[in-house]
Amino acid sequence: MTEMRIEFDVPAEMRDGTVLRADVYRPGGTGPWPVLLSRLPYGKQMALAIAVLDPLAAARRGFMVVLQDTRGRFASEGEWEPWTHEESDGYDTVRWAAALPGSNGSVGMIGASYFGNTQWMAALSKPPELKAIAPMVTWSDPDDGLWTRGGAIELGITAPWTLMMGADALMRRHATDPAALVGGISGLVQDMDGLAGGGYGELPAGHFPAFARHDLPELGYERSRREPGWAASCTVASRHDEVDLPTFQVGGWYDIFTQGTLDNFTAMRGAGRSATLIMGPWSHTNQQHVIGDVTFGFAANSAFMGMRGPLHGLQLDWFRRTIGDGEPLEPDTGKVLLFVMGVNQWREETEWPLSRAVDTDFHLRADCRLTTEPPSTTEQPEEFAYDPLDPVPTTGGALLLTDEFRPGPLDQVAVEAREDVLVFTTEPLTEDVEVTGRVRAVLFAATDSPSTDWVARLCDVDENGVSRNVTDGIVRVREATPGEAAEHVVDLWSTSIVFRAGHRIRVQVTSSNFPRWDRNLNTGEPEHTATTARVAHQQIFHDTDHPSRIVLPVIPG
Repeated sequence: MTEMRIEFDVPAEMRDGTVLRADVYRPGGTGPWPVLLSRLPYGKQMALAIAVLDPLAAARRGFMVVLQDTRGRFASEGEWEPWTHEESDGYDTVRWAAALPGSNGSVGMIGASYFGNTQWMAALSKPPELKAIAPMVTWSDPDDGLWTRGGAIELGITAPWTLMMGADALMRRHATDPAALVGGISGLVQDMDGLAGGGYGELPAGHFPAFARHDLPELGYERSRREPGWAASCTVASRHDEVDLPTFQVGGWYDIFTQGTLDNFTAMRGAGRSATLIMGPWSHTNQQHVIGDVTFGFAANSAFMGMRGPLHGLQLDWFRRTIGDGEPLEPDTGKVLLFVMGVNQWREETEWPLSRAVDTDFHLRADCRLTTEPPSTTEQPEEFAYDPLDPVPTTGGALLLTDEFRPGPLDQVAVEAREDVLVFTTEPLTEDVEVTGRVRAVLFAATDSPSTDWVARLCDVDENGVSRNVTDGIVRVREATPGEAAEHVVDLWSTSIVFRAGHRIRVQVTSSNFPRWDRNLNTGEPEHTATTARVAHQQIFHDTDHPSRIVLPVIPG
């Protein structure tokens, strides 16, 4: 290819007359070419857009590329209102892109996170020209990782994302008033910079004061409670059977939407669709080979993929088959490629979850033990005090917060030294133990408060005694009976890791992980009004009648 043509800010009129604008990249020649479309709210010419879909690389492979600013963002007209218009705008844009000069009439969509969700919304609207989608690191149910998790608010992502998105909103609002613009942006930046230093702690968490100060449309928690119908505007869960398209889904074990990616894949497979899945050891914004404190080996890097070639190359190969002139996909095809941490190897599978996994109970025991043997005698409960004004600090995990909080596996020494964190550990393992699948903790617990939270975390302890987090979860108990032991199931989502011989498996149990999740103030007052806190006195039981445990999907042999 000797040339390429680029058109900037090409207008597309939506059904209500709003004009959205896109950059269009065409290969040299006259075509026709299949179209790759991305619709994103972060700026179509910014690095984030190019990192997910390099339009020059795609054009060299014979694709026409369309990058569009979503409604109310950057060059596009309209009011910015997260999620609301993506289904209808997605339909209109796909049809428009398919009719562009040089198009072969077939459109595929690609993108990550929010612009992974714009793909699902477009697919649900069923434009006939949309033939395939490739969402990366994208949720399924917004109440399982986007707005909330286990009933707790995802404050860690909600606060910075809403403030970051507010910059363009303020620029539009004060476009004709330079003084107001400077003041507005200065205040916004101050709030963004101040989150880690105390801003995250503003109350009430469910009606976050910084959003009100700048009059910003927020990520969705509060409005989703007021308007359940509106929440459906970004919900994929329970609607997968409406999507009759092949999908190529990419996620990471330390991504904030780990389980959403897996749930989307399993639902599409369950609906009989061709679905491909790749799960790396990655976080939301890092698909390289060093995540947190751990180097997973260069094979883990998305630029290498264990000698399979770069991830974007695998995606373009797949698009060549689904929307181009490559060999068509068979109806039941679709690979599963998992990165198994611990041994740091890619492994090809044909399914998820793995049917050979065996759910195995590891019981919380007296003297901080974790054993496969259940308690056979009476063991006294463990106790701790949870103070919302001194919460357990977020230290690693599948998260996306401000830059002060790194995602991935991190040393847990400071967390495990706290008196409000219970730690249960196995003896050194005599052989490798692979855990691949969904992890859950079953806790028999009591509190003296009308409401509280329970957090469980799975960790890998190496031969030197360094404990690093693998996966975790939270459950919010809104109506507790003070002093009464009750069973609570904490969903720790999914992972794939080999605990090596000589390592130990560890479980942490506590009541907070802040600012990843908002603090339960232990009063029972709703999150959108709660501003006062009380200390909760907690008990974790592990006896014959209350067998608290973590359930690990162990791969035999």
